Amino acid sequence: MSYLETTAEFYAEAAKTPQVGLCCISTPPLQFPNLKIPQIIEQMNYGCGTTIHPTELRGNPTVLYIGVGGGLEALQFAYFCRRKGSVIAVDPVAAMREVASHNLKLAAQENDWFDTDFVNILEGDAFALPVADASVDVVAQNCLFNIFEPQDLQRALKEVYRVLKPKGRLIMSDPISTRPIPANLQADERLRAMCLSGAMTYDEYIHYLIEAGFGQIEVRARRPYRLLDTHSFDLDTPLMLESLDSVSFKVPIPSDGACVFTGKTAVYSGMETSLDDRAGHVLQRGNPTSVCDKTASKLAEKFPQEVMISDSTWHYYGGGCCK
Repeated sequence: MSYLETTAEFYAEAAKTPQVGLCCISTPPLQFPNLKIPQIIEQMNYGCGTTIHPTELRGNPTVLYIGVGGGLEALQFAYFCRRKGSVIAVDPVAAMREVASHNLKLAAQENDWFDTDFVNILEGDAFALPVADASVDVVAQNCLFNIFEPQDLQRALKEVYRVLKPKGRLIMSDPISTRPIPANLQADERLRAMCLSGAMTYDEYIHYLIEAGFGQIEVRARRPYRLLDTHSFDLDTPLMLESLDSVSFKVPIPSDGACVFTGKTAVYSGMETSLDDRAGHVLQRGNPTSVCDKTASKLAEKFPQEVMISDSTWHYYGGGCCK
């Protein structure tokens, strides 16, 4: 079997026999007022982070969710997008589609605000999304794209870019690796299906997003996710995987490169009340201002004595002079 067939078989098993932590080390799902999550959906929380960012769900968007799983994030998206067909969930595994449909019916019994018509579950995969060009506001995926080999990741990201409206958002949560994963682990198809051996490094991950055409990328969270130890895996030294939550915007890439926000700030400490770098950025003296990594590097190079650049916090939620 190809690794994609192995992955499909793995998740068909996961649909039939739900197991907490079957592939990912799950965290408790986000809780919102008047949202009750059935126990079976919690048990099938196979993501490594979250794609639910309320600031990106204003204005009643249409959301396309790739890889429906047990229906958790489809239900959470529906909480913010309460209209028929506002959430489109796509999955190639029939057993997973069936289980998710059943689980969402249970959710409707426990949540008087929820109508199963809010979520439309469709057959399809990341390489051929069953929606029209520029037709959705948000595309989301949790712990899926990390499974793809590089050429397939390129295909998936180009397909996402196709279906997003201009200024639309790709919200992702994936494992990344703190160093390149050895080839012998990458070749293990079951480990790849379990989100343990296909992860890229941060730099590689961001590179593919920019290559797909996303002109602005925001890191919402980066944290330790799982340690691959030398006892359980064929490794000489332990390897830490991290969980990365990001939002990528379908906006043109600026002529000087994409804007990637990782939580850096620039602080002007000179004699004047403010500093204008003549490139669209004005820093008020003493006030930390959020900047993208590209702008941070340029300010540090141009004003080494007057501008201090803080380290990346790996959390960014908007604001600053680059927005």
